[in-house]
Amino acid sequence: MNNNTITISYAHMFRLSDDCGIFEHAKFSEPRTENGYCVDDVARALVVAVREPEPDQQLLALTQVYLDFVVSALATDGRFHNRRGTDRTWQDEPSLEDHWGRGLWALGSVVARRPDLAETALAHFTVGARRRSQWPRAMAFAALGAAEVLQADPTNSVARELLASASALIGPPTRKLHWRWPEPRLDYANAVLAEAILVAGAALGEERTHADGLVMLRWLLEVETAGDHLSVTPVDGWTTGELRPGFDQQPIEVASLADACARAYDQTGDQRWKDAVLLCDSWFRGANDVGTPLLDEVSGGCCDGLEPTGRNENQGAESTLALISTQQQARRLQRAR
Repeated sequence: MNNNTITISYAHMFRLSDDCGIFEHAKFSEPRTENGYCVDDVARALVVAVREPEPDQQLLALTQVYLDFVVSALATDGRFHNRRGTDRTWQDEPSLEDHWGRGLWALGSVVARRPDLAETALAHFTVGARRRSQWPRAMAFAALGAAEVLQADPTNSVARELLASASALIGPPTRKLHWRWPEPRLDYANAVLAEAILVAGAALGEERTHADGLVMLRWLLEVETAGDHLSVTPVDGWTTGELRPGFDQQPIEVASLADACARAYDQTGDQRWKDAVLLCDSWFRGANDVGTPLLDEVSGGCCDGLEPTGRNENQGAESTLALISTQQQARRLQRAR
């Protein structure tokens, strides 16, 4: 487990970004500009940008760029576009999939953490938050945004109603001791479901819901731990009876686990959750199933996946932002001690 002081580099995030947003893909450490942008990644970038407690001028400028991108993706009916080409035009129809939830998460994060931008962010959050998605993860990402809004305004009814809807859609874990999860199969960014239940239970004053979130997260952490390191759900998902470890393992799975465990630590003070966040940070540094760091110390980026014999050397936005997000949580909890 890593107990050294954590320093965060935004160099690769800056390398992938321009005056429109952040490019989705990279060939090694160079952005593949021809593949354009997506709200999924720009929203992630906005979340980590406003989380940084000591932003430099470049990060402050990019915060405005990312916010403008997310705002421009929002349709008048509350759905979001996702894909944007290098000509700056939207390439898809607005919808209510994961990017909708991530867009609301990002806007809520701005409301909670950037008072100078909060009015604009809240106005657009309110438009999108009146919609509902059929997808549990989309609703879970949106719930994180609603929880951020409630930090700034505990009486916000739109945010509270969105949290209640997300909690109802995700549902409680099964009562089977070997499968304390609301879905029959683990998929991707799994811990966000547990985190959404945690924030809903806390914000709505529902102790049983909050307890369900802790049960889910405790079980997931056990499933995704092998000895002294994480062995997370692979890209194709997992259920009982399938072989472990599985590959490819994705940084987004570790980042969502770090976020959820940091939330659980903040809410309970239980040391196990803080230790879990540091375990997530260590996964990026080589404490994983193949003993290979995904963090590139030279570029500041993160490789796109852990493979059976090493790593995917490309350093796209999703992976790099997952690394930064995890480092932010680990550094914050280290400083708190």
